Amino acid sequence: MPVQPLPELIRFVRDHSPFYRDLYAGLPHRVEELADLPVVPHDAFWRANTPRDNRLLTGPLDDSVVFKSGGTTGAPKFSVYTREEWREFTTAFGSGLVEAGLRPGHRVADLFYAGELYASFTFILDALHRAPVANVRLPIGGAAPLASTVQTLDEFAVEVVAGTTTTLCALADHLVREGRQLSGVEILFFGGEGLYEDQRPLLRKAFPRAQARSIGYAAVDSGLLGRAVPGADPRVHRVFTPHTVVEILDEHTGEPLVRNGAAGRVVVTDLRRRLMPIIRYPVGDRAEWTDVAAGRFRILGRAEEGVRIGVVSLFTQDVHDLVRAVDVAGRVSGMQLVARRWDGRDGLVLRLAVDGDGDSDGNGNGSRDGLADLADALAKEILAARPTYAAEAAGGRIHPIAVEWVRHGDLVVNSRTGKLIRVLDERPHS
Repeated sequence: MPVQPLPELIRFVRDHSPFYRDLYAGLPHRVEELADLPVVPHDAFWRANTPRDNRLLTGPLDDSVVFKSGGTTGAPKFSVYTREEWREFTTAFGSGLVEAGLRPGHRVADLFYAGELYASFTFILDALHRAPVANVRLPIGGAAPLASTVQTLDEFAVEVVAGTTTTLCALADHLVREGRQLSGVEILFFGGEGLYEDQRPLLRKAFPRAQARSIGYAAVDSGLLGRAVPGADPRVHRVFTPHTVVEILDEHTGEPLVRNGAAGRVVVTDLRRRLMPIIRYPVGDRAEWTDVAAGRFRILGRAEEGVRIGVVSLFTQDVHDLVRAVDVAGRVSGMQLVARRWDGRDGLVLRLAVDGDGDSDGNGNGSRDGLADLADALAKEILAARPTYAAEAAGGRIHPIAVEWVRHGDLVVNSRTGKLIRVLDERPHS
């Protein structure tokens, strides 16, 4: 299906989607510019998009594929594509794989997750199938035992491994524990979550010749977002023109930002999807333009990813940056912020993973070879950056920061997607 002119797409969705008809009820008959449309209210969008009595879709599910999204928090949400829309989606993403580094003849292991309506495994496999260069596809999946995955990678001399960052790190941790390396792997394609600098040393130990690169920026609900841009910063991507329009909006005024270095929340409009229209849909991420004219932007993380302990708010990326600054030896290979409540007070547990040959004693106190000192230094640095936390803890209103050392495989992941859960709230909410 060709890209639709925006006025035509708007007319179509107003005629066929009750949700968009209501959302645009107060607008002029003809709308020419995206900025004249409201941003989709996320909660209302998903309340309208239900398996039964659906008010969002523009037609019946006659020839469609259905996936589940929104798996890490909240109720499951469903995304649908027609046969043609899915083919175009995967074809466009497949062309982006070449820009990301896929070469003719590459043997690629797909370690993304399948089943339970999850999209990533099927999406990447189809994108590889429709990529404009020949490649050999090995559909292993993310749930396969690590030992058998390593055996397959070795037997087929796999050159490219694709999976979530968490899966790639778990595989690397397994290899390090076994005293092995896979030096034939050239590219580690990560997707579904970002790659943090503290994870690179572990990946280098297991895959000494491999470059860790973004596989691209997309989501099953919002669709195509950005092609990977090779370079030093894997967060930089380029918009999928002409398929989609990416906007970065000021987080306070909602105005589109059109200058380099301007950061805000990401919204996307898909000019090809008609069954489940995506028009000024909030992706849930923050980004900044690095080259507006070229359509390049840098992903900055989730729009609201953090944890609140008592009255103190901490953002995941801020804590990551502090850990990196203190951990000069690069011993930490993964991190989770865990919120707990005991003795009537909230407390933060900083759960940190050391890699397969790390020195944690396995009981969480990090007593060997300086881990206890590192834990103290990390806690002090966080308190220095967030003095309100220290004041609240001193006043007995929250617990002091605790550090818990674990192996990488002990970090909690989403049971369906295999993605690392960056923030765990273990407080009772009843």
